[in-house]
Amino acid sequence: MRSLLTAAAAAALLLLTATVGTAPALADDGDRADRTFTIEDPRITESSGLAASRIHPGVYWTHNDSEDGPYVYAVDSRTGKTVATITMKGVGEPRDVEAISLGPDGDLYVGDIGDNLDGSWDHVWIYRFPEPKRLADTTVRATQFDVTYADGARNAEALMVHPKTGRVYIASKNEDGGGLYEGPEKLTTGGDNVFRRVGDVPWVTDGAFSPDGKEVVFRSYFSARAYAFENGRLGDDRAVGVPLQGQSESVTYTADGSAMMFGSEGKRSDVVRVEVEGGGRDRTSPSPNGGGGGTSPGEGGEGGGIPQKGPAAGGVLVIVAIMVALLAARRRRRR
Repeated sequence: MRSLLTAAAAAALLLLTATVGTAPALADDGDRADRTFTIEDPRITESSGLAASRIHPGVYWTHNDSEDGPYVYAVDSRTGKTVATITMKGVGEPRDVEAISLGPDGDLYVGDIGDNLDGSWDHVWIYRFPEPKRLADTTVRATQFDVTYADGARNAEALMVHPKTGRVYIASKNEDGGGLYEGPEKLTTGGDNVFRRVGDVPWVTDGAFSPDGKEVVFRSYFSARAYAFENGRLGDDRAVGVPLQGQSESVTYTADGSAMMFGSEGKRSDVVRVEVEGGGRDRTSPSPNGGGGGTSPGEGGEGGGIPQKGPAAGGVLVIVAIMVALLAARRRRRR
């Protein structure tokens, strides 16, 4: 029995050593922008989309999912605080807002594209307005576009505007796999904008183009995959490391393309920075509570990557449980 306890303790020590050895180095980033951060605004409880500002460094646009109204929030990644609340006018009552993306025209595109009844609505909407040059609470007039799908109604949570062509894409959400839908060359008012299926995608809760438009990433609750993108079509794909979050809802690239930012729903939800392989600066970010928030983007299995600490930490917990059970058994034998 003693030999078993000794072996278990040694294995736990080895796993702990491996955890320390492979965990990403943490940097004291102070007030650096584009770091892992927590959304502090108590109004934002269902952050469902993210878009990195191009004119306000370190600022991320987000919105609630449903039953919130025509609001978009600018959150500063240095502090997690909301620095502007935008109220859209000129649009109907938002129904199920799921995504936000920034186009090459400098406009923000808000996707009211969710359908909790799984394809029962015959049309959905996209709202568009220029990204404000000044960060302050304001009301803007947005343009509303009616959207339909060529092959029938769909539930969707991902809307991406190509950063070079300005074309809008939507990824539908389905447990058996969804589709990538391409919008018309330019969105128009006064009629339906018909989106046509151009590719297959896995279960998707959000998506984003890289700043150069050569790659698009799709995330789900537990994984993410990045696809080469050329001439409006998906190419080779690879797994992307993702953080373990509660209800994993959103993803965007940082404005410089050096990292992806992964968000989730909930009060004081975290937005976690994950470095892009070969994406420039090799930096990791501390989590808001001082722990390691960033993850390595390395290759994962079918389910995508996981944070580096996960497997080792899980192994330690298992071994600790075994040691407790062995000690209990030993005590019983002595009685």
